[in-house]
Amino acid sequence: MMKAKKYSSFEEIEQDMRILQLQREIDEEKLKYAFQSTKEELYPTNLLGGFSGIAKKLALSFVTSKILKSFK
Repeated sequence: MMKAKKYSSFEEIEQDMRILQLQREIDEEKLKYAFQSTKEELYPTNLLGGFSGIAKKLALSFVTSKILKSFK
């Protein structure tokens, strides 16, 4: 549990309030960025791009193995 801070002036209170407000704004921006990034990762084109990338690797592996077998 946090210990209560004792202030000796209104300036100290205002300074801490400003710091807390800025920290809140930073946290909001981080949350917005994380939400936007997640939303972009879940776009159908990105999901399909991921699957097609895997499919391309599998196809390349299959073709390479066939070519290597033909040289044996």
